[in-house]
Amino acid sequence: MTGKELILKAMNNEELPRVPWVPYTGVQIGQLTGYNATELLQDGEKLYKSLIEAEKQYSPDGMPVIFDLQVEAEVLGCELKWADDSPPTVSAHPLASEAVVPTKMPGKKDGRIPMILDVMKRFRAAAPDTALYGLSCGPFTLASHLRSTNLFMDMYDNPEYVSALLEYCTDVFLTMADYYIEAGMDIVAPVDPLISQISPDAFEQFMSKPYKRLFDALRDKGVKSSFFVCGDATKNLEVMCKVGPDCLGIDENIDLAAAKEITDRHNVVISGNIQLTVVMLLGNQRDAMKAALEKIDSIGKRNFILAPGCDMPFNTPVENVIGVAQAAQDPEAARKLVEGYVKEETDIEVDMPDYAALDHVLIEVLTIDSATCAACGYMKSAADDMVSEFGDKVEILERKITEPENIARLGKLGVANLPTIVINGEVKFISVIPNREELKKAVSAVL
Repeated sequence: MTGKELILKAMNNEELPRVPWVPYTGVQIGQLTGYNATELLQDGEKLYKSLIEAEKQYSPDGMPVIFDLQVEAEVLGCELKWADDSPPTVSAHPLASEAVVPTKMPGKKDGRIPMILDVMKRFRAAAPDTALYGLSCGPFTLASHLRSTNLFMDMYDNPEYVSALLEYCTDVFLTMADYYIEAGMDIVAPVDPLISQISPDAFEQFMSKPYKRLFDALRDKGVKSSFFVCGDATKNLEVMCKVGPDCLGIDENIDLAAAKEITDRHNVVISGNIQLTVVMLLGNQRDAMKAALEKIDSIGKRNFILAPGCDMPFNTPVENVIGVAQAAQDPEAARKLVEGYVKEETDIEVDMPDYAALDHVLIEVLTIDSATCAACGYMKSAADDMVSEFGDKVEILERKITEPENIARLGKLGVANLPTIVINGEVKFISVIPNREELKKAVSAVL
């Protein structure tokens, strides 16, 4: 059975001979060919060469062609900030000062779209036995790219506008979906990390109708779908299943076994959720193998696709990804390699601030990495806005868990989910982006 057949059978809720494996290959594959993230995401030939090498080394059953949630935003007028070790981030929002609904749809010749479509077609021909994923920015995150964090206040102050903007962003997604299906993609997936930042009631009010329309349309077009979310979206899993995706992709903030109980009730496949930082980035090959085997053993072969929690950080060691592939495709051999293995614990010294002695408000934003995680980026932006409100009375520090000492810092602060805002040592906003007024109130209370 080919990897593509395995993935499609999984999406049809069939019992499988083994668990399928999908590495969320984003900019990390540039390591295989010596290209940085900016080169990879702007040069079709470099992207294609990297995909070919990843397909050869990672033995995937399925894989995305590109993992960049800013492609549509760039075409629609957002300014991007580029980096060598991560996808670009949105640095300017065209609707930030004006609550209007655009009418422009992305065209096949706009921005980087022609490059992406060309690579998709070429890679489709080169990897006929691999299930290819066409990822596109989900409606809520795209609306945030366009409107900025103002969108969260709009949900209270101007709900009719939010609904209209989300309908437009759904149309954008379906336009991109048509291009990707034509280019040969087997699975089309909205990636909507900011869904974790709203309540189930807000999801039902603003997102149920757009997403039901989106997944119904993909089903009518004859392709499978996967709904990607980041952060602790546990509260929203039920309502997400109800809108009809074939698969839910979740990250490490969510208990996979508990989430699968929910997805199984709706006969939705679940995909995830090997830890990106602790295991994939900072662990070794046996750590990666062991983590993969634990997922396989606890979840089983039905309605499950093994994957990292999200697209892998640029510096994720190649051998760790290969280790997960080996565990998925030959679990018994992998068990022998990790038999008796115990990860060595390291006691990392952490220099914690003396919160009681501070003469200002210290806002610590604990993130996966604001450059790669959209929810983290918008939480960091919300915190940065406080400088314009309070000047030098506040200090903003990002604590990325890509740095080992910050993993230890999470434990000292008692933080289990990301992103989270801590104010003068007190955990205030856990995996929920506060609107400007909420954060101002929290800072003013400390002042």
